[in-house]
Amino acid sequence: MTAALPRADVAPVAPAKRRRHALGWLAVVPLLVFTAIAFGLPALAVLDGAFTAKDPATGATSYTTGNLTTSLQGPYLTALLGSVKLSAVSAALGALLGLPLAQAVVGSRSRALREAVLTASGVLANFGGVPLAFAFVATLGNAGVLTVRLGLKDSGWDLYSFWGLVLVYLYFLIPLMVLTITPALEGLRSQWREAALNNGATGAQYWRHVALHVLAPSLLGGLVLLFGSAFAAYATAAAMVGSAVPLVTLQIADALSGNVLVGQENVALALSLDMVLVAGLVMAVYLPLQRRSARWLDA
Repeated sequence: MTAALPRADVAPVAPAKRRRHALGWLAVVPLLVFTAIAFGLPALAVLDGAFTAKDPATGATSYTTGNLTTSLQGPYLTALLGSVKLSAVSAALGALLGLPLAQAVVGSRSRALREAVLTASGVLANFGGVPLAFAFVATLGNAGVLTVRLGLKDSGWDLYSFWGLVLVYLYFLIPLMVLTITPALEGLRSQWREAALNNGATGAQYWRHVALHVLAPSLLGGLVLLFGSAFAAYATAAAMVGSAVPLVTLQIADALSGNVLVGQENVALALSLDMVLVAGLVMAVYLPLQRRSARWLDA
């Protein structure tokens, strides 16, 4: 028998694929280099400083875990727990308020309203820092417009407190939740609702037993994303409450500037490492949830 000869037009396919694959990796090289410089070098500097101690007398440096131990004690631990509490409460409220708003936008028949809400959410989700703090101080501060006209101060309202800061954070967390959960809501199949209603389910039962089960990964992912955004916020809290509310970002700034104790720069780096670890745990929860949500909605 004569052996079958390979077709001449098929042979170059594998080398062509390899070349395209190599060109694809080559195109990613600038991004990898930028990431290594912009994120890798600062991360290494934080890691090195967090485990470094300097002798004030001789100036000699040595590696130690004392900075991390200090960062988990006393006012530093209080600030870290305060940031976690503030972020968790703000994220939970942002998710609870953002979900029905996003559903109202998705269910609306007005395309103009939908585009207007999503555009405004994109702007408000990125509005923060000193301008946001000033806007709330001018509106709801001790001498703010609404505080004076509505007599809020007489009823015990205090913007410069934990709950006042939660209110300010909701200003950008609710729009962020709308942007995050809207694609998942749009992925809900109309056939699922029709099938549930045809089998005698009410609208509430459909949401409880079908929609929320499908949306659960996206909801938890959005909650984690909101937590991370609130946890990393600094400028708004610094401009509005100062040291009135203990937060880890404010403690880092005080340690770096020497406002409380001189020579605590490495403790500030240890606090930064604590934040990185918390953020890493948050991302470890967020990424699997996003992948699971994508599998459900693409099915």
